Amino acid sequence: MNRTQDLSLQTKQQLLAFLTGFISENKKNKFEENILQRTRHLTLVLEDIFQPHNASAVLRTCDCFGVQDVHIIENSNKYQVNPDVALGSSKWLTLYKYSTAENNTVACLQSLRAAGYRIVATTPHQNDHTPEDLPLDQKTALVFGTELEGLTKEAIGMADDFVKIPMYGFTESFNISVSAALLLRSATERIRNSSIRWHLSEEENIDIRIAWAKNVVRKSEILEKEFLRKLKM
Repeated sequence: MNRTQDLSLQTKQQLLAFLTGFISENKKNKFEENILQRTRHLTLVLEDIFQPHNASAVLRTCDCFGVQDVHIIENSNKYQVNPDVALGSSKWLTLYKYSTAENNTVACLQSLRAAGYRIVATTPHQNDHTPEDLPLDQKTALVFGTELEGLTKEAIGMADDFVKIPMYGFTESFNISVSAALLLRSATERIRNSSIRWHLSEEENIDIRIAWAKNVVRKSEILEKEFLRKLKM
């Protein structure tokens, strides 16, 4: 249960100040520094990724490039994280899992489109873009499939656009973690050097720092519950 999302902005600010009182000044400063580089203008969608090494490497890449949200579609394969590869990156990200719908791919992409995202399939296509010329003026969801089978027909059919990474060797494709790193390197640099409004809103900034604090403060759920109880007295 997430109590935070229903709180007023003022209460969230108070809760953040309370929780960060339990962490070191160094960690608090790190939160404040890193949140300024976080974005939801770009997001990643992983469709049925089953190899823990690659799945975990993608999370680490998203954290490194400041991409906050990762959407995980579980149709046939359960998404597993290898902690030795992820190196704790998952606790700094907001993960959304889709596993209960009749078709989780459709449910995920419909949800993203309703939130204003343009759906971009990462697969070779007749009229595709390269990472350098992919339009990024609108919020963009980059959709990745498995290395063996690629994206499903549902994902391809719902895509607004397509992007591919040029290759010049015998191998037919990069693995997903390398593809994600190459695309995010280009996309995050481009939006940061543009006039695009890629930063988080004030409330998103606070919500994410509260989530970060909860992940590092012992018994944070109990502390939060008691704090909110006293606040209402």
